Amino acid sequence: MLNRFSSSGQSEARLQYLDGDYRVVSPGSYVVCAVSGVRIPLDELKYWSVDRQEAYATPTAVLERHFPEALKSA
Repeated sequence: MLNRFSSSGQSEARLQYLDGDYRVVSPGSYVVCAVSGVRIPLDELKYWSVDRQEAYATPTAVLERHFPEALKSA
């Protein structure tokens, strides 16, 4: 039997991103990268923005979101 905090398969979690941590607002097994749209399993989530409250799949996605002009000139 599932309780309200159990993951029921592949559902998207809603998180509150904090400095160095996050709080689960709505349980799920993944979040979506704000840049690429890729699903990020919660146990693999490493990159997010506290200010923008969004997750990123890779360091490159972080750079794309925060410094898009830097990647264009590289």
